Amino acid sequence: MRIAITALLLSATLAAAATAQEREGPAIAAVIDDQLADFTARDLDGAFDHASRTIRGMFGNAENFGAMVEEGYPMVWDNAGARYLDLREQGEVWWQRVMLRDARGVPHVLEYKMIETPQGWRIDGVSLIAGPDVGV
Repeated sequence: MRIAITALLLSATLAAAATAQEREGPAIAAVIDDQLADFTARDLDGAFDHASRTIRGMFGNAENFGAMVEEGYPMVWDNAGARYLDLREQGEVWWQRVMLRDARGVPHVLEYKMIETPQGWRIDGVSLIAGPDVGV
């Protein structure tokens, strides 16, 4: 009986986690897609709007933010073919892995730190996880 109850609780927990990912995943991907499109269009104000208050405070304005992305994340600046990998929740923060291809078609895996605000999902940081030798 104890095993059956434990199994039932585990199933309920896993189902709740899957439902949360199904619910949040498309919204998170939409924000990342919008920002990537903004960078492609060189719409720095639009790209900056998707950043969290913390990120906005660090860079002060869209031009500084754009310069950082162009210099430090060229695969985001000139991106193609975003493919969404795993999404995980850690407390109040969601982590979305994304594989992008840079201007030369080379794949890169990045992890987006996403936070939910009263204004919707915002990007609170991006880390490069794997570079050109990804093999995906």
